Amino acid sequence: MIVVTDTSVVLNLCLLGHGGLLPTLFGVVLAPPQVKADFIRLAASDARFLGLSFPASIQIAGPPLIPAQLSKNRRLHAGEIEAIALAVQENADAILMDERAGRIAATALGIRSIGIVGILIEAKESGLIAAIRPLLERLQVEAGFWISASLLQQALAAVNE
Repeated sequence: MIVVTDTSVVLNLCLLGHGGLLPTLFGVVLAPPQVKADFIRLAASDARFLGLSFPASIQIAGPPLIPAQLSKNRRLHAGEIEAIALAVQENADAILMDERAGRIAATALGIRSIGIVGILIEAKESGLIAAIRPLLERLQVEAGFWISASLLQQALAAVNE
């Protein structure tokens, strides 16, 4: 399986101490150069992420060719655009992305998206983590990550927590 990651997913997994989950769950994990650059910038400047290191298991690929419909989308950041373009270019099985505008753009191009909540559910179901509740709580408190009450309930119910 090949997946492409956006910045927020890998950054938040690293914050939780689970940056190594991605290749275990998905096999080949790619990121465009802009995603790594954004990660490094945030790890050096944002108090929530200070000192985090980009996982060596994530392969940098690209920069990809940007489809016109992505370059014209004003709701997407450069890293999101490159990640979606790379997913299209590499015919990836999925893109790892949390931002709604990015997920909508990826879906419009026929790319399945998986967010951090879905990744944590898969990790629990695979026996890689014991529970998702404490990790989701840490995301909300430490990263300021917003999770709707209904999504939180659905996720916890999916893994019997």
